[in-house]
Amino acid sequence: MKLPNEFIKKYQKLLGEDADSFFKGFNNPVKQGFRVNPLKEKLPQSEKLNAPIEYCQYGYFGSVNGKSVDHQSGALYSQEPSAMYVGEVVNAQPGEKILDLCAAPGGKTTHIASYMQNSGVLVTNEIDKKRAKILVENVERFGITNALILNENPKAISKYFPKYFDKIAIDAPCSGEGMFRKNPDAMNYWSQSYVDECASRQKDILRMAMKTLKPGGQIIYSTCTFAPEEDEQIIEWLMDNYNLEIVPIKKYHGMDSGNTKWTSKQSYDLSGTVRLFPHHFDGEGHFIAKLINKDTGNPKKIKKQIDNVSVEQRKLWNDFRENNLLDFNPSRLLAFGDQLFAYPNEIPQLKGLKVMRPGLDLGTFKKNRFEPSYALSLALRTNQVKHTINISFEDWKNYVHGDVIKCSDDLIKGWYQLLCDNQSVGFGKVVNGTIKNFFPKGLRFNV
Repeated sequence: MKLPNEFIKKYQKLLGEDADSFFKGFNNPVKQGFRVNPLKEKLPQSEKLNAPIEYCQYGYFGSVNGKSVDHQSGALYSQEPSAMYVGEVVNAQPGEKILDLCAAPGGKTTHIASYMQNSGVLVTNEIDKKRAKILVENVERFGITNALILNENPKAISKYFPKYFDKIAIDAPCSGEGMFRKNPDAMNYWSQSYVDECASRQKDILRMAMKTLKPGGQIIYSTCTFAPEEDEQIIEWLMDNYNLEIVPIKKYHGMDSGNTKWTSKQSYDLSGTVRLFPHHFDGEGHFIAKLINKDTGNPKKIKKQIDNVSVEQRKLWNDFRENNLLDFNPSRLLAFGDQLFAYPNEIPQLKGLKVMRPGLDLGTFKKNRFEPSYALSLALRTNQVKHTINISFEDWKNYVHGDVIKCSDDLIKGWYQLLCDNQSVGFGKVVNGTIKNFFPKGLRFNV
């Protein structure tokens, strides 16, 4: 791999004797990984889970076929192994209020959700609209029910969520040096001035994020770059400007500590932060730091979102729920046009925010009826649905292509959760010996 000359000179100076090994590491093959989804009812077949990652409870080395039942159903999520450690460091707990500020495509959001168990509030945000749409797809596929998905800038979020979050994950936009091996195109726009530009942007993001952090709350800051200007020097800047304390992160084999010598004043011990170098560790380049807010006081009170469904809408939803579902009765309902959502308790009023999803998409109000969503089918367990039907792999291929599936004439008319390989893959409606297809048109594919 031909690295930029300026990059080579910079890291020769920073790494000294270790520089040659560092540069040679860029020619090593990329290691792939995936996580299993504990929100799903069943795990994938055990033979796929033969290379566990020691530092990630749900992580494994290996690749995921994007056109498989495991992927389409959300049972597996493909993620680069180094990036997995960020979600582990967040250490999310059920009931917490957590912000994933720079969230697309959704790796860290889905990882955080794995531990929240659909309890609490997970605000997941992406400023780029196209990437935010991908985030929505991955959140829905994973079966997350407590996520508020935004397409906002950090400044807007700081106004709506003052001192609100227990934890904030910031996988900051960066110069991408740690991804050169995986994405060589990143070298085309690399320069020292770009590194400096990214560092300035990261400070702007952090200024806004700090306004949303509770006293005693934690910020988990990460990048996929080696640049000290975006890593150690950002932590130094945070410590200089806010009442924060570094929380030491556990290190596993091959993980390095942040380098205090790469800061301008060398006044803080950064040994508790983590650097992942590909020539030392089985993954791409990463930096991770965890800091706790030492300020005292109470979180600010917010004006909470309230239900807005009409009497007629609530009746249509209740009719569908009573006829088709078991043990599923969301306490908070919000209508966006003809769409109905179950939203997390204790979120602020959403008016004025760019909302992609205020919560779990339950479905659509049609004329005198309610039609359930694809997202709902992937979020519900089989014991929450009155009617399920197992379909073959061939039927599944037809289903994701958008075709009608034949079934027994004995099946009663109505909505069914379709199962393949023990995973929910969507809803279908049985009518006269066929299953009408409700797989979203924009997601259909050939196998």
